[in-house]
Amino acid sequence: MTLRMNPYLVMDGNAKEAIAFYEKALDAKVMGVQTFGDMPANPEFPLPEEAKGRVAHALLKVGETDLMFSDTFPGQPVEKGNHVTICITSNDPEKSRQIYKALQEGGQAVMPIQETFWSPAYGIVKDKYDVTFHVTTETTK
Repeated sequence: MTLRMNPYLVMDGNAKEAIAFYEKALDAKVMGVQTFGDMPANPEFPLPEEAKGRVAHALLKVGETDLMFSDTFPGQPVEKGNHVTICITSNDPEKSRQIYKALQEGGQAVMPIQETFWSPAYGIVKDKYDVTFHVTTETTK
């Protein structure tokens, strides 16, 4: 089983600009950028036009470290305390669920842990110290 923790920066619509900045400033390599518009459409929740160009997830490699980014959804403000979060990555869905449940004790679910199109177990949880964690499970492809 593997387990990693990485910084995750949440931006307010300027993640693409920040990615370009950190790519140059930190000699980082952009591993991937996915916008909300790149995600599969959900007819129950149509995507507003102003959301389509915002970054849903991006990954930069800075030396041996992964630096992750996303923009907030339009109208969802970046608040002090939630613009830098921690992403915990496991390759075991059961371990991801276990970590999520442990962090949720005394805290709150932001997004229940569930299967997504990119992960068999992904969720966002704020612990009892108001630290926000993205818990994700990587798949081997």
